[in-house]
Amino acid sequence: MARDIGEVILEVRNISLSFGGVKALTDISFDVREHEVRAIIGPNGAGKSSMLNCINGVYQPQQGSITFRGRTFKHMNSRQVAEMGLARTFQNLALFKGMSVLDNIMTGRNLKMRCNLFQQALRWGAAEREETEQRRFVERIIDFLEIQPYRKTPVGKMPYGLQKRVDLGRALAMEPQVLLLDEPMAGMNVEEKQDMSRFILDVNDEFGTTIVLIEHDMSVVMDLSDRVVVLDYGRKIGDGTPGEVRSNPDVISAYLGTTH
Repeated sequence: MARDIGEVILEVRNISLSFGGVKALTDISFDVREHEVRAIIGPNGAGKSSMLNCINGVYQPQQGSITFRGRTFKHMNSRQVAEMGLARTFQNLALFKGMSVLDNIMTGRNLKMRCNLFQQALRWGAAEREETEQRRFVERIIDFLEIQPYRKTPVGKMPYGLQKRVDLGRALAMEPQVLLLDEPMAGMNVEEKQDMSRFILDVNDEFGTTIVLIEHDMSVVMDLSDRVVVLDYGRKIGDGTPGEVRSNPDVISAYLGTTH
């Protein structure tokens, strides 16, 4: 897959996370290079979502650090992470079901707003101009994701696969440098997966967005990813290109199965 991969922009070092006596992650280290699609795979309970939660500040690991564009952090909160340019989608949709597609994606522009809530509520002067500008940006995302016919539709009335696109659109509205995708194709049929795969590659190519992806469908992972890190019971057991991971005996035993 021919991509212009850059230098390391995100580095996870020796991350360990426990909940009481349960170890979710143990001494995990890997890096992410600019403009690549970096996959995290592993069986259920391997610690994949916990790893993303550490990166985007939802969880605070007991050990280790995360370096983003040369700045190293032991702990970050979610707002700091968003302001630095990392956006996240979640495995379970957390959309506002009663709000339209346009308004859901507009919530992703909150960090870009300069006017305060009072000014936004009045929608007067600078606040009105700012909202018009932000809506233009959101309309471009709606066009990009090919959901124009649904722009005023309440999200709760849309098919599941299209709701997933709205979730992606809301993350894109933040203009992230790194996009964290937690099982973006969970629950989708084959056609919906093909569409989402195309949008992910287009985001990576057209916007230049670096992508960190959790996904269970191995054919999708192998097709989309430049490099893959493999977790099992909270430990790293593999890291490399899709081909290297596919032939790793530990990965075959733990995840792919001996028949692959």
